[in-house]
Amino acid sequence: MDRKWKWVLHFRMMLLILLSQMTSGLEVPLDPKVLEGLPQPPTITLQSPKDYIFDPRENIVIHCEAKGKPHPSFSWTRNGTHFDVEKDSKVLMKPGSGTLVIDISGEKAEAFEGTYQCTAHNEHGTAVSNNIVIRQSRSPLWPKEQNEDITVQIGVPLVLQCRPPAGLPPPVIFWMDNNFQRLPLDKRVSQALNGDLYFSNILPEDTRSDYICYARFPHTQTIQQKQPISVSVLNNNPEGERRPGFMMPLGPTSTKLVLRGETLVLECIAEGLPTPDISWQKDGGELPTSRTSFQNFNKRLKISDVNEADAGNYRCTATNNMGTAHHIIKVTVKAAPFWVSAPRNLILAPNETGILTCRVSGEPKPKISWFVNGVPIGNAPEDHSRKVEDDTVILSNVQSGSSAVYQCNASNEFGYLMANAFVNVLAEPPRVLSPPNQVYQVITNNPALLHCSSFGSPIPTITWFKDSQTSIKNGDPFVIHENGTLEIHVAQPLNSGKYTCIATNNLGIKENHVYLEVKEPTRILKQPEYKVVQRGMSAVFECKVKHDPSLIPIMTWLKDNGELPDDERFEVDTDSLTIKDVTDGDEGTYTCIMNTTLDQDSASAMLTVVEATPTPAIVYEKPDPPSDLELTDQTERSVQLTWIPGDDHNSPTHKFLIQYEDLLHQPGVWINLTEVAGTSTTAQLNLSPYVYYSFRVLAENEVGYSRPSQPSRQYRTNPAAPDENPSDVQGAGTDPDNLVISWTALTGFQSNGPGLEYKVQWRQKDVEEDWSSMNVVNASQFVVNGTPTFVPYEIKVQALNDYGNGPEPKVVTGYSGEDLPLSPPDSMQVMVHNSTLAEVHWQPVSASSVRGKLQGYKVYYRRDRGLQDSEHEKELQEQVLTFSGNRSEGRLPGLQPYSLYSLFIRVLNNKGEGPPSPVKTFETPEGVPGPPSFLNVLNPGSGSLSLEWGPPMNNNGRLAGYTLKYQPVNNTSELGPVKVMNFLSNETSFTLGNLNSSMLYKFYLSAKTIKGSGPTITEEAFTVLDTAYAQPTVKPGKGPTEPPHPTSPITQSTPPQFRKVLPVLPVFGTVNTSVSEDGAVISWEYFGHHKNVYVEYIVENSKEDWIKEMVNSSHSHMIKGLKPGTSYRVRVVARDPVDSTVHSTDEVLVSVPAVPSRQVDIATQGWFIGLMCAIALLILVLLIVCFIKRNKGGKYPVKEKEEAHQDPEIQPMKEDDGTFGEYSDTEDHKPLKGSRTPSNGTVRRDESDDSLVDYGEGGDGQFNEDGSFIGQYSGKKEKDTHEGNESSEAPSPVNAMNSFV
Repeated sequence: MDRKWKWVLHFRMMLLILLSQMTSGLEVPLDPKVLEGLPQPPTITLQSPKDYIFDPRENIVIHCEAKGKPHPSFSWTRNGTHFDVEKDSKVLMKPGSGTLVIDISGEKAEAFEGTYQCTAHNEHGTAVSNNIVIRQSRSPLWPKEQNEDITVQIGVPLVLQCRPPAGLPPPVIFWMDNNFQRLPLDKRVSQALNGDLYFSNILPEDTRSDYICYARFPHTQTIQQKQPISVSVLNNNPEGERRPGFMMPLGPTSTKLVLRGETLVLECIAEGLPTPDISWQKDGGELPTSRTSFQNFNKRLKISDVNEADAGNYRCTATNNMGTAHHIIKVTVKAAPFWVSAPRNLILAPNETGILTCRVSGEPKPKISWFVNGVPIGNAPEDHSRKVEDDTVILSNVQSGSSAVYQCNASNEFGYLMANAFVNVLAEPPRVLSPPNQVYQVITNNPALLHCSSFGSPIPTITWFKDSQTSIKNGDPFVIHENGTLEIHVAQPLNSGKYTCIATNNLGIKENHVYLEVKEPTRILKQPEYKVVQRGMSAVFECKVKHDPSLIPIMTWLKDNGELPDDERFEVDTDSLTIKDVTDGDEGTYTCIMNTTLDQDSASAMLTVVEATPTPAIVYEKPDPPSDLELTDQTERSVQLTWIPGDDHNSPTHKFLIQYEDLLHQPGVWINLTEVAGTSTTAQLNLSPYVYYSFRVLAENEVGYSRPSQPSRQYRTNPAAPDENPSDVQGAGTDPDNLVISWTALTGFQSNGPGLEYKVQWRQKDVEEDWSSMNVVNASQFVVNGTPTFVPYEIKVQALNDYGNGPEPKVVTGYSGEDLPLSPPDSMQVMVHNSTLAEVHWQPVSASSVRGKLQGYKVYYRRDRGLQDSEHEKELQEQVLTFSGNRSEGRLPGLQPYSLYSLFIRVLNNKGEGPPSPVKTFETPEGVPGPPSFLNVLNPGSGSLSLEWGPPMNNNGRLAGYTLKYQPVNNTSELGPVKVMNFLSNETSFTLGNLNSSMLYKFYLSAKTIKGSGPTITEEAFTVLDTAYAQPTVKPGKGPTEPPHPTSPITQSTPPQFRKVLPVLPVFGTVNTSVSEDGAVISWEYFGHHKNVYVEYIVENSKEDWIKEMVNSSHSHMIKGLKPGTSYRVRVVARDPVDSTVHSTDEVLVSVPAVPSRQVDIATQGWFIGLMCAIALLILVLLIVCFIKRNKGGKYPVKEKEEAHQDPEIQPMKEDDGTFGEYSDTEDHKPLKGSRTPSNGTVRRDESDDSLVDYGEGGDGQFNEDGSFIGQYSGKKEKDTHEGNESSEAPSPVNAMNSFV
């Protein structure tokens, strides 16, 4: 009996081995042309996850997709009973699919909760999906509670309990204050996994009344808030230092259960004073470094991808200077079922035998249950050909019509696995899938692969014939692979010919013909040789090649591995390269490359250029190349290379450079591998898998490198799994619903083997879900569609090839695509600080509405109109300021006073701007007005002047009136007392009477509002005209534009122009002339900076050149030697040596009177001598009176008025006496000291310490610093380096008269 049972067991083992061999060959074909007519049972291709939590605000979509031939039909069960989809109007099944779309609007979502299972059926079998548990996400309200205020002593520990409501899925907990700012966590204050807030010891700064726990529910994106907790810290009985103790977990030990593959999270929080440090260790073992991380200031230990070896005792230790405390957590690792080998689809021919295996593991050991077409195999119709043995189903002598889908279910208390595998019983004659009459071409001594992929049931047998006669057997030099491919290891010309592959089974035979052509290799018979050529001579490199006559060769020449210079001196012939008139720049390495469609060959030679007449001396040359390269001690990853050094040509060899060529991945490219000392002749070379190596050696001495040696024989390393993964893995979305995963692909050298692919894995971060994966080929990016907007994803990219997977890849974090922000900020408020500055506040938007990375807020604002109806309206461009980051306020500078503004705000992320907020309007208060638009002096009389002015361009408020100040200027440029007059806003003209005749007056006019006076404009005018004044308008770079003519005695300073660029002022002002017996006196006003000033004159109507006399920095000049009775054209010109611009006055006409033939010498007349003496005496008396008056120190009444009012607009008199301050004629167009006229032509805003840093990074407007023209009327004008010793006397009627005396 024992012998009989031994025989039975031995027979079963042999049968299993035989069956496994019988069923391992036939795979389901991928060719769609084959699948098109192939009957196939259903296969589930897409299904929803086992645990599906839905949002009650959205439709429920339960996926179920399947394929099969014919296309399957679908049905559903709910809670184990049939679910009639057609009877429920709220449920829709997509056409041609089993996917359910459940409309829960207007319905109670709870009614659709339950366990769903999809069934796909056709005439060949039934496939079923996993049990999909549908549950509604829940975010319950926080239970009402009244938190009592907590009062603790300083130094004691404290726990603030959160106790959030139980949600589905569980909420994310965080603590914040009333301002929605996260509470800072550190080594002393930490948040536990359950959400409670732990204080290892209390400090005074922990006193606050707004400890608020928040719970965020991920699915519904809602946040619930606990009532604030108030904590008061007392210092009347402080706690002293103490050793650590554990606040959580309690007691000396605790337990933790974790499932295999999940992440183990252990937490220890300790109290003590000072704050203890936490450390971790595993008793009797080491923590897995690559999978271990520490969080929450070392209070939390995380071990990812847990396995059985991670079980054990984990010790957390709390330490401070008072002592140490320990807590042991006993970790138990269990395992939900996981696949060892899932069942695979089978295609069997009638009467064949096959095996389905369902290998799983788990802790505790899973229970395996078999189903057929969704029915437990025990309840299915009896089938004598089927035998179930635990995890194996044996199908013997299957018959047509017995196709079915088998389900394997493995379960334990922690979960289950289920897989469908169909058994398709087919009777199919052979088909050859490879294209017919394909021509394969290879080079002699290279491998040749002739393909013959086929399909049939039973599996066809492949046989090969050459030239339709000779049967090819499996053996050297031929190998027939399992997939039907014929390989010839080393192809020779005699292997060329016609090959026939025949696929045969019991239902038929099919043949296919292919052709092999073995070509001769391309070889360079005569290589280019090393050349030493004298400068100016010619160099010729020969390169004669032999190649297969049926291949078209292409010859290419390179210089130093680059293209030949584009120079006619380089001539390329069919087998040579000629370089004419050689220069030093032609030195280098020249390479000829012969390419065909199948192979190539190359050879190089160096060109050295020397002097035409080299001196006879010791010649130091580059060494000769090494020779006789040999490979020994060959292993998978290393080989030893030996060589014989060449002649060193009087210069010892320093080192040898070893290079390799990868003939498989980069043929023709030589790469530096290693260097060895010049005394060595061997090198141990480390190699990489799947490379066709060829080596060469170069020697180097003081002169340079030798030519490369001849390549070694080829050495091929075997393929292996990749040693590295792609680098620079990144994840960033381009659209709101996608995630683009990109990486830097491996090179062919790095692939280590054929069939390089990339396994791309991703899953949403901080969400408990499995990794999704996809294998991609020949790509460096993969797009995941259907992602939520801007959520973090964990990403891994792993390299794999036909020989295995690369190392475990690192996890990087990326984000799915952003979308435009959903909502604008609200609760906008505007605070107006002054007439030109406002501050806007808003409520920051929630992070969920940003839908991306918050870049900031953009504030759009514009001036709608002025608040005064009569004010001239301007179309002002909308301005924009960007405030980066999570800001809630910003400042708006440069506003216009007394105006109505409107603004709105948009949220900005990387995708763009969100919708605008509601428009908010605000008003700016009044400010000081701008300067009057003009000031003109009209109708001068001997004692009166009429003034006319225009209102300001910008009132900046309600105009209250005008202030006019004026004062006389005497002939010595001294200023008289200032008189002030005020006018109403509707008055724009006035006539001043009781003025001194023949007197120059200076006027200052400003407008004012309730905020004060604005900038002043000035004007000057004489009450009478004693001599002709030329007041030319001078343009830079141009001469006079019109002949001189008398003008009124009015000079007008240029009114400020309200623009950002300074106005260009004239260089010259008024020009005066007078004639005496000695010559003509020319005087002028000059405001320029030029050093070279000339007086030029010419006889009227003459075509001769202008006569030029340099006057330097003087303001007057006498032209001598003029002809009596002649008229001259005169002008004043300023030139700058560094600038080509020429400034000139208008021409003035000077007539020299004729001298009468009889002249009386007036100097000899007695009456003239007496008159001169009387005048001299009178002048002496006047000087004495002035001296006495000055010493008395009297004051003008206007001086007292100035001291009383301290008006900055009024220039103070001299403090020593009551005389006029000196008036400088070179500053007629400058404002008085104390006045403020903006240098950029704009009105100065109210003083503000605000910086543009407060206003954000940008905007459409730019704001400049305010400046002012600095000019003054002073008591005595001091001479400076620019003025020299010039006269500052202003022209006046008195001066003009004196010039004729």
